[in-house]
Amino acid sequence: MTKANNQENTQAAIEQAIHAVRFLSIDAVEKANSGHPGAPMGLAAIAVEIFANHLVYHSEDPAWPNRDRFVLSCGHASMLIYSMLHLTGYDVSLDDIKDFRQWGSKTPGHPEFGHTPGVETTTGPLGQGISNAVGLALAAKLGGARASDAGSPLIDYNVYAIASDGDIMEGVAYEACSFAGHLKLDNLIVVYDSNNVTIDGKAEVSFTESVAERFSGLGWTVQSVDGHDTAALRAALNQAKKADRPALIVATTKIGFGAPTKEGTSSSHGSPLGAAETKATKERVGWPLSPAFYVPDAAYEAFAPQKKANATAYAAWQKRVAGLGAEAKGKLDVLLGRQVPEDLLEQLVSIAGEKTDATRNHSGRIQQKVAELVPGFLGGSADLAVSVKTKLKDYADVSPGHFEGRNINFGIREHGMGAIVNGLALSGMFIPFGSTFLIFSDYMRPPMRLAALMKQQAIHVFSHDSIFLGEDGPTHQPVEQLWSMRLVPGLHVVRPADALECAGAWTYALERRDGPTVLSLTRHDVPALKRPTSFTPRDLLDGGYVVSDVENPELVLIATGSEVCESIKVQALLAEKGRRVRVVSMPCVEAFLELPKEKRDAVLPPGVRRASYELGVTGPWGALIGLDGIAIGVDTFGASAPYERLQQEYGVAPEQAAEKILAALGA
Repeated sequence: MTKANNQENTQAAIEQAIHAVRFLSIDAVEKANSGHPGAPMGLAAIAVEIFANHLVYHSEDPAWPNRDRFVLSCGHASMLIYSMLHLTGYDVSLDDIKDFRQWGSKTPGHPEFGHTPGVETTTGPLGQGISNAVGLALAAKLGGARASDAGSPLIDYNVYAIASDGDIMEGVAYEACSFAGHLKLDNLIVVYDSNNVTIDGKAEVSFTESVAERFSGLGWTVQSVDGHDTAALRAALNQAKKADRPALIVATTKIGFGAPTKEGTSSSHGSPLGAAETKATKERVGWPLSPAFYVPDAAYEAFAPQKKANATAYAAWQKRVAGLGAEAKGKLDVLLGRQVPEDLLEQLVSIAGEKTDATRNHSGRIQQKVAELVPGFLGGSADLAVSVKTKLKDYADVSPGHFEGRNINFGIREHGMGAIVNGLALSGMFIPFGSTFLIFSDYMRPPMRLAALMKQQAIHVFSHDSIFLGEDGPTHQPVEQLWSMRLVPGLHVVRPADALECAGAWTYALERRDGPTVLSLTRHDVPALKRPTSFTPRDLLDGGYVVSDVENPELVLIATGSEVCESIKVQALLAEKGRRVRVVSMPCVEAFLELPKEKRDAVLPPGVRRASYELGVTGPWGALIGLDGIAIGVDTFGASAPYERLQQEYGVAPEQAAEKILAALGA
């Protein structure tokens, strides 16, 4: 067989693979009577080209650290990635594809990380995937700067992403892609599916900007191609891999490509084509009408050359790692293991001290020790490191071409920061953090929620956590944010009361591997707490413990953060009235609720009345304090004034809290 004939046969196989992707997507959506067939039909040629000629992967080892990452940012096109994973040998069978969108299947409605082998991140909320891709690309640069062999990086993968009109419209994508352009992440290639169709019709009814000019302005290299021309796509991708900055390929496509009456229309976006249109689409290219989910052998063979080359690359990398010297191997192991010392709590407690200070200051001081003890710990702030105290003082900043540092300047891009932090966590090499004021956590809710859904260890450090930040006023004073985050399944919120609890908070966040953790910190000073002799530092990790006790308490007062010291004052005031009050510090409600019932009951005895004291909305506390509970907090917005005045005006000073409790308890 001549070389020319071989290329010809390979191209024929690629065409069969493209058809297979389209018709697997159509058939799966038809069977489920639910889904999005149009985007996979339009994107099939792009995805096949990436997997058949560019992407470095090893389907037998989906977690290979140096694999290229493929991100389908438009997660509604999930049948595209499921089809690709099946055709390239991942553990996604035809039966899995037939179970698309069904209970317990590997092929849910949108791709989910950790659920389907080969899916690198959970996508569906538009803009998040492309932004995660920025974090994954940054992680490769950071990893390569930390683990090398004879000056050559051991981590040097590329990231390929497909993004839709909707992804590009979302503000988070602008934030993240601006950041990528600034850092000149030349290992990031995004193919923009420019099909000019959204759910409500043509994209141009609301979206007429030049995406190419925007990304050029962001510092990206930009090309434009016909998204159905495999030769043009190949040339563009080859050119993108040579760029010295992130690359955008604007690929003009037709949604529902090949459907006789629905091609290029929004009707193919989120609904099955229907039996008649499916039949006509298959007949148009001579595809068998029966059986459904038909895949010819040639469709699998299209990926054989790339898989063979990838197997060689995989074996070479494994051999290279096996031959590393002790120092280089140690650095790689640290990177991939995200190691945390077993005695972390003890080491952090030893430097906590008993100074009266804001918990943001205590946390910042302890965080310096964390950086010393945990090599994979890095991150930054949305331009508020000075205020949140998260600058790692002994380490350099990450900058274009310089990825050895550990301080990441995210700029005023909270939403992008959250999504990039998720990408860093998804890389499997780092324990990343982002930081800002608690009020601005509202900008970050989508990526924090997705981190919880993906069970990713991301840490968020938020300061200025109550109306007591004072004169900045209600625009900056959080009242509903703590509970709005606690209500997200898997997102744990830790609000420490003093330096010792800050040590516990950092330990909890670093030892917790199955989800994101928030640290909520004060701007105003708090004193060191005096604890009973029975207390041990490990109690801090339970989420709630008795901080000040009495015999036979008639009331348990639960407090968090800066209100714990105030609760002890309330306890003393009520003691003068003959009332017996136990004070419980509950820095992490979620951790406390995960304790065995016996341990919870030891802290909150059944049958004993309860009160809560936290300067935020009070409603959700009802789940812990009961219908007869006494809730002290702030159920309205704050105001601009010194915090001492705010305390009085909002009726939350210890004297006022004691009066409310006394009135509720009665004679």
